[in-house]
Amino acid sequence: MQNSPFSYTIRTFGMIGLYVILALGLNVTLGFVGLFDLGYMAFYAIGAYSAAILSIAGWNFWFSTLAAILISIIFRLLLGAPVLRLRGDYLAIVTLGFGEIIRLVLNNTDSLTNGPKGLPRVGEALTPLLFFNFEFSENIHFYYLILAVVFLAVIVSKRLENSRIGRAWTAVREDEIAAELSGIPVTRVKMLAFATSALFAAIAGSIFVHWERFITPESFTFWESVLVVSMIVLGGIGSISGVILGAVLISGIPQILQVVLGGDLISYRYLIFGIALVVIIIFRPQGLIPSKRQELELEVEQFSSTV
Repeated sequence: MQNSPFSYTIRTFGMIGLYVILALGLNVTLGFVGLFDLGYMAFYAIGAYSAAILSIAGWNFWFSTLAAILISIIFRLLLGAPVLRLRGDYLAIVTLGFGEIIRLVLNNTDSLTNGPKGLPRVGEALTPLLFFNFEFSENIHFYYLILAVVFLAVIVSKRLENSRIGRAWTAVREDEIAAELSGIPVTRVKMLAFATSALFAAIAGSIFVHWERFITPESFTFWESVLVVSMIVLGGIGSISGVILGAVLISGIPQILQVVLGGDLISYRYLIFGIALVVIIIFRPQGLIPSKRQELELEVEQFSSTV
């Protein structure tokens, strides 16, 4: 890839865009349905590795991405079928465990994933990303691709939120028993949310691996899942604009602090960032841009606690 004077800035914005896509995907399950998922990055990894393996085999970006989406959704549904009966902390623990299992499998399946050494192997290469014979070879090309996907993800999220299935998700989040008594197929609705979030993760994973041209299991740790959850909590659970703001702040501020602080102070950037997060959560627990419904619920809970 060619470098430009603004290559670092463009790359930073591109990575922020990928986190926005991931956060919007997790917001479907955590924000719309209220399913506490701590293993979301596992499906980002499945999408990325599926796309990488197929691309090395000669598949173009578009077909490898479609296949990665299908594979991620299948794994998501296989996980969801037995665990979606769980709620709250129990669901979080199971999804956390699944995420760690996927990372360990990727680390130890040398014949398929090349283990911690990553893909592609020596002598292998991913198929270039082509769009009508135009090759994506620079950071700016992938930045525009990510920006286009972000816009599509926002549109899809808004349409889902205001659709019939979106209202069903909200009903399940508010009161699962009441939703089931109202005739909503709760398990099917949850599975659909799981599958939708996997679609977002797989697309982000495929773009990531074709952009980086290299992938290792260390890109998909548990802490990455925590980071995406933090984006949603900071911005506002269930709020699309809030999730975008949270993703921009949490993924962008460390990059800015890295440039601003520099030298000896660089090791303190996460401390500063952590303190800022704690302060925001204490004084604005509903998030920076809360969902109107979520904000009303919090006000009702606070009023009930004072009565």
